[in-house]
Amino acid sequence: MSIFNYPVPFMDGGTGDLSVLRGKVLLIVNTASKCSYSRQFTELQHLYEQYRDQGLEILAFPCDQFNHKEPGSNDEIAQYCRNHFHISFPISEKIEVTGPFIHPLFRDLVETVPYEGYDMESEEGRWMNQFLKEKHPELYRGDGIKWNFTKFLIDRTGEVSGRYETTVTPKEMESAIRDLLRQA
Repeated sequence: MSIFNYPVPFMDGGTGDLSVLRGKVLLIVNTASKCSYSRQFTELQHLYEQYRDQGLEILAFPCDQFNHKEPGSNDEIAQYCRNHFHISFPISEKIEVTGPFIHPLFRDLVETVPYEGYDMESEEGRWMNQFLKEKHPELYRGDGIKWNFTKFLIDRTGEVSGRYETTVTPKEMESAIRDLLRQA
């Protein structure tokens, strides 16, 4: 199924139709505002401001499945992200990105682009890998989302260009984003 066929529940209570984003480069991120990786919101916002006019759209999907780092209501999440991180890109309602109630969009994403592991050349990648193996072996197995701030880069036609795990910062993705934006 095309990524543009999935309905997305946005914070305003409406259901978004991703087909209106056809022709844009999308960065889809499962987020958690209380997670230590929430520092990535700043880089995400910077990328959004820098490349939005060239066709980049960032979509945040809050999730509370990883160490209870998104405990608030939808309104609380939106207010916190807007006030604390100054986020101006769209935020969906809280969804599940793994398990039996996984949102269909994320089911498709993880089936399309399997988990390839963390960067074992980086200290943070090694730490995250070990942390999941020891503390969350059920998450470590398989291709599912491993933690908050897993990112999927989608080209203008709706094809998944890449999957970037938690420890990859948005800034590290900038070159791949620019490459996709240059494609007509």
